[in-house]
Amino acid sequence: MFTNLEISQAADSPKEITYPVKLFEDGQAKFFQYKTANNLTIRYFLIKSADGLMRAAFDACDVCWPEGKGYYQKGDFMVCRNCGRRFASILINEAQGGCNPAPLKREIKGGKVIIKIKDILAGAQYFNFREGKR
Repeated sequence: MFTNLEISQAADSPKEITYPVKLFEDGQAKFFQYKTANNLTIRYFLIKSADGLMRAAFDACDVCWPEGKGYYQKGDFMVCRNCGRRFASILINEAQGGCNPAPLKREIKGGKVIIKIKDILAGAQYFNFREGKR
């Protein structure tokens, strides 16, 4: 389930997006969408893992991204909607490649999760279905 937050890129867009860490205290993954100037929607999620760290990843992986299905949360795991593989929340941003959720850089400062727009845009490859790969 996606949150109600969809962010669109405008000419005067900020260089980063911030989220209060306390929004994630419940341990539930929160899904977000970023719409580029080219009308491409990039999906990502943030979660506070069982070890208390904030994690961020694109809602896609290196293997299953052409299917456009992403992940859902089951307990302390993120599960691929395409192949069914499960990934412990403590491995988000740690393990990469294969069907692991593709890592999204984030910084924690002053009680906020900070994600740079350029880092979100770096994940566009996982959501560009116009290339006929879907």
